[in-house]
Amino acid sequence: MAKTQMSPLKESMQAVGRGNVGSYHATPITFAHGACTMNTITTTASTSTILAIDLGKYKSVVCSHDPVTGEHRFTTLATTRAELQKLLSKEQPGVIVIEACLLAGWVHDLCAELGVRCLVANTASEAWKFKHLKRKTDKDDALRLLQLYLLGQLPTVTLPPTTVRQWRSLIAVRQVLVGRRVAVQNRIRGLFVAQGLPAPRGPKAWSKTGLAGMALQAKMLSACGPDELWRGLLELALTEYQQVKELVAQAEKRLDELGKKKAEVILLQTAPGVGPRTAETVVAYLHDATRFQTGKQISAYSGLVPRQHQSGELDRRGRISKRGPALLRKMLVECAWCMVRYSAWARGIYQRLTGGGQRRKKQAIVALARKILVRCWAMLRDRKAWCDPQCDPQTGLTSPLPPSKQRRQAEAEQRCQEKPQAAVTLATTQ
Repeated sequence: MAKTQMSPLKESMQAVGRGNVGSYHATPITFAHGACTMNTITTTASTSTILAIDLGKYKSVVCSHDPVTGEHRFTTLATTRAELQKLLSKEQPGVIVIEACLLAGWVHDLCAELGVRCLVANTASEAWKFKHLKRKTDKDDALRLLQLYLLGQLPTVTLPPTTVRQWRSLIAVRQVLVGRRVAVQNRIRGLFVAQGLPAPRGPKAWSKTGLAGMALQAKMLSACGPDELWRGLLELALTEYQQVKELVAQAEKRLDELGKKKAEVILLQTAPGVGPRTAETVVAYLHDATRFQTGKQISAYSGLVPRQHQSGELDRRGRISKRGPALLRKMLVECAWCMVRYSAWARGIYQRLTGGGQRRKKQAIVALARKILVRCWAMLRDRKAWCDPQCDPQTGLTSPLPPSKQRRQAEAEQRCQEKPQAAVTLATTQ
């Protein structure tokens, strides 16, 4: 067991920040940007032991700090519930600091059962950039957690309950299965194209009748000759498709059962273009709508805000940050494409940003997805159903647009009408 003395004034803080290790702050600092609603936990003077744990799949490194003497020591233990519970019973810590990872869930739950405060550090923060470090070990990671906590600069994340975490896992597994189903469909198309046969197209090709027609071309792999092995591959692909299709049906059935029991999922489905899959994803990943104070915070959490590089008079806005849950962004973009068809409000935003559907279509859809998320968050916060912004809530009739929006909408419609007329004129002259 290694034991070292940590000098508060001479401790080298690599990529952690400036400040005295012995300085303590009293109030938390909340940031409105980043991959999540991130708080910087500050510390108060305490005589309790502080444990910073670098969790590993098989073993973990613990950095134990004694606030009285200022000493810290390292220990290694197996990553099991029994070993961790034994450690907590022996040390009786006042706080435990861990990184956000796959193991953080059950460790946080165990600390809650034992009544120990557990902080989960945000690994997407700038404090975890190891670009200029010459060495990175498990002990360095544990010590880094301890130093950030003592400095009062530890960025933390909100860890949802076990039920919400498992709900998110089921949503993610269903999405993986859908991706596998699409991959198998593409493989089947490739087998037909390679033999010069018409590839299956459209949703009817994957119906019961369509699959029966493709099965006529398939054979058992053991019965195929050297020149018709593709028929055996087709048999394997069709079998895999049926299996994946059944797994997707099981996942969606269970998700539907869970969604019907949640009022938030039913509430979001009142919005045009928002189906059960999008509604459950938004509810699962937002978890508690009240933890976000503004629309800017929820936009930054989803990663749908542009990256910013500002220096002096230069202020550049780039592509979206893509911080936060990627599945949430994917479902919102798919929802935006559907909402353009069914909602006058979404269609108006899309036409305004694209100039009547002529340019920057993908950028407009991403912007619309961000607006949809903000409105869904407001619906969950206020417990109110969808209300079209262009409709009067009392009469239900479309309210007149402001003069500026009326002018832009008229210009966009005019451009849409001029394009086919110009094509007809060009064809006539030729």
